[in-house]
Amino acid sequence: MWLQRALAVIGAGVILFAATAPLVVNGKGKVVNLSADRAERRQRRHARRSDAGADRRGGSPPCATGVIIEPLTVDESAGTSAFADDGFDLTIDHWRCSDYLDAMTVVSISSGRVKGAVEGEVHAFRGIPYAAPVGGANRFLRPQPVQPWEGERDATVNGLIQPQVPMPPPFGGPLPPSGDDSLNLNVWTPDPGASGLPVLVWIHGGAFNAGSGIEETYDGASFARNGVVCVTLNYRLGVQGFLHLADHFPDFPESGNLGILDQVAALQWVHANISSFGGDPGRVTIAGESAGGMSVGTLMALPDAKGLFQQAIAQSGAGHNGLSAATASKVAADVLDRAGVRLGDLDALLAVSSERWLEVQAAYVAETMTSGEIELHGDPGAVAMAFQPVYDTRLLPQRPIELIRAGSAADLRVLIGTTMEESQVFVVAMSAMFGEDKMRNAAAHLFGGAQRGNEVIDQYAAARPGAAFHQIIGALETDRMFRVPAVRLADAQSVHNPDIWMYRFDWRTPVFGGLLGACHALELPFVFNTLHGGLAQQFCGPDAPQVLADRVHAAWVAFVSNGAPGHHDLPEWRRYESGDRSTMHFDLQCTTSRQPNESELALWDGVL
Repeated sequence: MWLQRALAVIGAGVILFAATAPLVVNGKGKVVNLSADRAERRQRRHARRSDAGADRRGGSPPCATGVIIEPLTVDESAGTSAFADDGFDLTIDHWRCSDYLDAMTVVSISSGRVKGAVEGEVHAFRGIPYAAPVGGANRFLRPQPVQPWEGERDATVNGLIQPQVPMPPPFGGPLPPSGDDSLNLNVWTPDPGASGLPVLVWIHGGAFNAGSGIEETYDGASFARNGVVCVTLNYRLGVQGFLHLADHFPDFPESGNLGILDQVAALQWVHANISSFGGDPGRVTIAGESAGGMSVGTLMALPDAKGLFQQAIAQSGAGHNGLSAATASKVAADVLDRAGVRLGDLDALLAVSSERWLEVQAAYVAETMTSGEIELHGDPGAVAMAFQPVYDTRLLPQRPIELIRAGSAADLRVLIGTTMEESQVFVVAMSAMFGEDKMRNAAAHLFGGAQRGNEVIDQYAAARPGAAFHQIIGALETDRMFRVPAVRLADAQSVHNPDIWMYRFDWRTPVFGGLLGACHALELPFVFNTLHGGLAQQFCGPDAPQVLADRVHAAWVAFVSNGAPGHHDLPEWRRYESGDRSTMHFDLQCTTSRQPNESELALWDGVL
């Protein structure tokens, strides 16, 4: 045979490496004869990458199997062969395919065909819609079905994100294009022709006001290189995702939880389509951080999400979040008034543009966060996040933690945790919100009086001799917002299912003179193994420990793949039990402990 060196199939196209001048058979069946010098350049590049790849991985490049190509017949006289009408399977060296800039990969899903790109060892598909655009009449409705398309849809570039105000540094930067057609997702897979691969579905954070699935930190390629199909997604934010209109506009009874319903729709899309990317719809793990972690806690409690995932990872977010329907209705009245919409005026409501809603939302959030008040409509949680999931509703009859205590997630395996100093970044970046008088008033409100509030603050101070007041408050706020809710969820879940593990990320970033410590969101580039990214380097420094990223990432891969996060490069990681609260500490030296910060956690008994 003249096919002496290799055969690689990419979607509906075939690259043929002949002994002399290679031929490319593209997706349209056209045979292209590469020039000798171009072929030689490609072969040299392949040889360089082959050597580097083998050295980096300690062996030969991995192969993936079983990509189905579309029926394709090419001209026998051109030195190629005809393929069977029903397609066929081939063993493919994707790592070798990655050397070719014109490498594309095509799969069929329920709404049509999508064309992605082969990037290194990974097939990547971007901007795939899982629901219809959310403008006009769809603005405050649950996600609507995608209209099928003809031909191949380009999935090599990112889709639009939800309209939002940029997050302040160090959490965000310039925003990519946004718009109403933003309910889309991204998929990274090692092999779309495989079957049974574990699936990770990532839900971004951003206080339910910001963020997207295309942030560089969330690049899923490393998960795919380790055999996991990784999905990231967008969902509706702020007013468009969490404005509770039910009491003012009966046509929109679910509007206060549209962001969560978007996540459910994305999970339904995964259930229906992930096998086309090699994934197993029965091996799905949901994960998220901050508002994404709170979303995970909400989905664990949600009857509508039952059966769509088997495992959950909640990072720096748990199940205490949410506004009551009564509070959320008052927030909605405030927002409608600022937008100039009279209660019940449906035409006026639908006439407000996405841009105008964003202006109103931004002004309202800024006003509530800088007001100096410790409550909004009687709810302290509404001050920091006026837009978040709404309970006391049909979709979410109670706060998530209450439903989890009752056994809503009894069939799920769970990995949960926080960073050690979550709130340091907030007390530094938003110091106006954390003045001493305000925080002592807040402590008095939380703990039932000024005397008890001051006693609690003094106990936190005694454990941190020499700490500045903002550092003491940072520790207290870390426990209030993150650590205690994580412990409460773990305690509640462990009653129903022993398969639960707790972690704490303790490594401190050296940037800003070490002022941020082991702060909120710091673990993300370690989880995704994306320390090389520009934002990660700003946040973690240029010399962040790759060895720690290897250990953290491997733990997440192990949990998604095998149902337990332990691996050979960590100490023994025992399951969490409420009696000892075994916790893995991620740092330059990873260790485990029992009952970390026990005396301070005890201060919150009966409070949270």
